[in-house]
Amino acid sequence: MQRTWAIIERDLRRFRRSPALIVMSLLMPVVQLVVLGYAFGGNVKHLKVALVDQDGGVPAVRLHALANAVAENAQTFTTIPYADRGQALTALRNGRVNGVLTIPPGFSRRVLSQDDPRVALIEDNTDNFVTASLAGTFSSLLTAYNSPAPNTRRLSTEPTLETVELYPYVPYIQYLLPGSIVMSIFMMVMIGGGIIYIDDKARGLHEGYLVTPITRLELIFGFNIAGAIKAVIAGTVLMTIGSVIAGIPDPFEPLRLLRLFVVIAISSVALVSMMFLIMVRMDDPLLPRALFGVLNTLLWFPSGAVYPQQAFPKWMRVIAVADPFTYAVHALKSLLLKNTGFAAIWFDLLYLAIFSVVTMVAATLLFKRTLS
Repeated sequence: MQRTWAIIERDLRRFRRSPALIVMSLLMPVVQLVVLGYAFGGNVKHLKVALVDQDGGVPAVRLHALANAVAENAQTFTTIPYADRGQALTALRNGRVNGVLTIPPGFSRRVLSQDDPRVALIEDNTDNFVTASLAGTFSSLLTAYNSPAPNTRRLSTEPTLETVELYPYVPYIQYLLPGSIVMSIFMMVMIGGGIIYIDDKARGLHEGYLVTPITRLELIFGFNIAGAIKAVIAGTVLMTIGSVIAGIPDPFEPLRLLRLFVVIAISSVALVSMMFLIMVRMDDPLLPRALFGVLNTLLWFPSGAVYPQQAFPKWMRVIAVADPFTYAVHALKSLLLKNTGFAAIWFDLLYLAIFSVVTMVAATLLFKRTLS
């Protein structure tokens, strides 16, 4: 027992010398409770719906007014008028709107003649949460539209909602695949890059680098490239195997694979650069292991990988705007679930590229001050 207590005492003393690790160990359950509680709860709101009125009659205008009233009060969606249906569908495919509500020609005439009037809701069904929310909201809206005014006779034939899905059915495993790819990249960045970096630093190996002609910028750049290569391999393997398991249509289409590889490569560089910026001043080899769980919760869940961001509170949406995971997940969803081109994800790639440059430069500056 005496030798056993000696081991326990040594371990507790080592833990006491890492106050940051103690704080993270206590803070982690709270962070998970708050972030996961909000990430998986709440109603989906602030959706964007393109409104295409091809009729222009009085019943169609009444439907406009009712939709605007619902949007103003419930804030589930906001309507954006489009004159051309083709432009609205392009906006839907590129992710600028979440749905297209089309009032066809002759709608008003059919309402007045009680001849089966219909409106169409075209949905981006790659996100089942958003799809269900829009369908339920507009079904309730038409129920209110069909309600007769006081002391008036209810029409026997009323406008009905015809739902049109833009893409084939997307099961949740396909919806979750883009986020899982980003998570695999992040795990390789932290385990194969960050933890190894800190362990080598603790052993004094970096001091050996500094007596060679290599510059510190070259050193940081080399660390980032090496970590990115590992992350690209991890992301590519999961993308390939996961696409087959999840049943992604045409998973080995060459052009799609090329686009996916570009997104994975840029995402890997961005996450590796972020990791080095966080760890460049660390010396405790235990700290990155505790930090992994915090970053996993704080960055992955607000990215929209498992639940739509429209359901998040404002403070979580603020995190999502700055979160590089958000843009990597969105780009992979566009390519895997919609098979779009670079036109739909150019902003994601631009943000990740700028994020990589900024974080790498900042890590280099901190690295100079640390080892000077």
